[in-house]
Amino acid sequence: MEALLAISIGVLVAAAVYLMLARHVLRFIFGLVLISNAANLTIFTAGRLTEGMPPLIELGQVAPDPGVANALPQALVLTAIVIGFGLFAFALILMFRAYTTLGTLDSDEMRIAEPREDDA
Repeated sequence: MEALLAISIGVLVAAAVYLMLARHVLRFIFGLVLISNAANLTIFTAGRLTEGMPPLIELGQVAPDPGVANALPQALVLTAIVIGFGLFAFALILMFRAYTTLGTLDSDEMRIAEPREDDA
């Protein structure tokens, strides 16, 4: 199971890097979301995968049973999902504002602060 997740994490990272190297801002945002999901899967996999054993401590015990998944990475991933959604919403609104202001989503054409050599 871990090998399948490792392959899927690699595919997600490769797709994210491919999208983030594009000049289109919307592709960059989708790449950012993909690399965020790959990081979440990496943290989740690091916490060990188990079937049928929830990461709970029984009444009267001081530690969970051996072989139980770690609950801390699960809590971190849940927090990262919420933060990633907030980042995606902010980036989407920022991209929409840039499009309405500049009229393009191509990063090479968004060069207001850097004048071109032929314009000078």
